Amino acid sequence: MPGRQMTLRLEIRPADVTVIVTTYNRPRALARVLAGLAVQTVRPAQVIVADDGSGPQTAAVVRDFSRVLPGMLQHVWQADRGFRAAYIRNRAVQRAAGAYLIFLDGDCIPDRRFVADHLRLAQSGTFFQGKRVLVEKDYSENFSIRDTTAPLKLAGRVMRGDLKNSHHLLRLPFWPPRYCRRLGGVRSCNMGIFRRDLYAVNGFNRDFTGWGREDSELVVRLYRLGLRRKEHPFMAICYHLWHGDHDRSRLAANDRLLQATLQSGSCRCANGLA
Repeated sequence: MPGRQMTLRLEIRPADVTVIVTTYNRPRALARVLAGLAVQTVRPAQVIVADDGSGPQTAAVVRDFSRVLPGMLQHVWQADRGFRAAYIRNRAVQRAAGAYLIFLDGDCIPDRRFVADHLRLAQSGTFFQGKRVLVEKDYSENFSIRDTTAPLKLAGRVMRGDLKNSHHLLRLPFWPPRYCRRLGGVRSCNMGIFRRDLYAVNGFNRDFTGWGREDSELVVRLYRLGLRRKEHPFMAICYHLWHGDHDRSRLAANDRLLQATLQSGSCRCANGLA
């Protein structure tokens, strides 16, 4: 029944949750993401900024928000040697205290109920793939958590074409979740997973450099472990700020790595957390 999901006993508590925010040289966007985490209806125990080589402005944002998120916020940084999201996420995972990890990108502003929704939807034997509303270029410049709490304003922006994937704006918590084992739509910009499951597959594969496919390859191994993907179109959403296209020069090489994992039959990567 549609309402059954919301009556299930929670498997995790706020004290069990670490949010890992991946960023690279977008300090204004990161500040708005951290502002969104600061006003959650349920706060996580820990927030780790996983920084893939940003300059000092990003470190300044983290310092500023350490007063807003006292005792919760940590900054894990690595030198800028190109796009190494898999590597920095693993480093953040190694610092994570939570039994449940929520991955969020540094340009994805969480809805105020984002963490509470992830708590509701966390379930053993699954990882959760969240949804995103796309904020178009002109609106992205000043979009913030305040915009997400003004439904009439959001509706007007939808009519103007400033928000895409706008059906996710509906708040339908009693809508039943979906379970699947597909690769389409995998995005680590909004993903929840039990830490034990991530360690069981040895985390993100650090052989992936450059943009693309490191999250899909992880999911292949999670499926091999026996997990199912859980989705909900109307809970745990984030607002993805516009950005230009990433450099895709490594995409063909990363596609080959993904295909190798698909053919290997293994649930663990050799070059991951361990």
